[in-house]
Amino acid sequence: MATKKIKNRLAKDKAMLWAVCLFSALTAVPLFAILGEVLLRGYDQLSWSFFTEPTPTAYKAMKAIEAGEPIPGGIANGIIGTMIMLGMATIVAVPTGILCGAFLAENPKKRFAQIVSYLTDLLQGTPSVIIGIVTYIWVVVPMKGYSAIAGSVALFVMMLPLIIRSTEETLKILPQSLKEAGLALGGNRARVMMKVQLPAAFGGIFTGVLLAISRVIGETAPLMFTALGCSFIRFAIDKPISAVPLLIWEFFNDPNLQELIWGASLFLLLFVLTLNLIAKYLAKKWNQ
Repeated sequence: MATKKIKNRLAKDKAMLWAVCLFSALTAVPLFAILGEVLLRGYDQLSWSFFTEPTPTAYKAMKAIEAGEPIPGGIANGIIGTMIMLGMATIVAVPTGILCGAFLAENPKKRFAQIVSYLTDLLQGTPSVIIGIVTYIWVVVPMKGYSAIAGSVALFVMMLPLIIRSTEETLKILPQSLKEAGLALGGNRARVMMKVQLPAAFGGIFTGVLLAISRVIGETAPLMFTALGCSFIRFAIDKPISAVPLLIWEFFNDPNLQELIWGASLFLLLFVLTLNLIAKYLAKKWNQ
């Protein structure tokens, strides 16, 4: 009787294992299909000029297609615009998010901290298009024009809750003895946080920052309401500026430029993949 029960349990265990493997494989099929399609159709477009030249006009693209030649130009204006807006958003979001996350980790029972925590969750669940509309009202309208500043504000708002949560959760899993040792040596709470706890949590916090960047780099809707786009390379932060997601949307709407979608998508995909691999490596190294 006991042997029969053991066999039944082993059979159920094996069946569940196969079921989990099957559904995991089914989940991976769309992912590999997307990756394969983008890689096969975008690989040929990757070249030095693709990364260093701005977007071609529809007329130039049409002439190249009629002549059977590759479409000239590239996505340099989008890459530069993306880096400018991401850089400005990161410079503000990282210190703000880390300090806010440290406050939540140190004062979880305070009324103000609970309100901030609730607002962080609410902001994290807000659709990106809503953030774009609100940023348009708050920044674009008062400035009387679209700009890289407005785009970076939208990205900052999207990055902030992710950095806050990653900082808070990382600080919570630190050994309590670390904080107690710092206080026992005569440091106040602020000094212990800045000199002991935050450096010890650097790996987890940095991982959260990279994941926040990879989360917002592909957003299109907020930038449509704030940065608008630009067909040439621009470094001015108070003027409309392009971004890679915006270029993909523009290519999709222009029949003459649609072939460039795949190269731009591949670049964006590889960039996000690189950030995620770095984040996973740092998280694994930090946990060790």
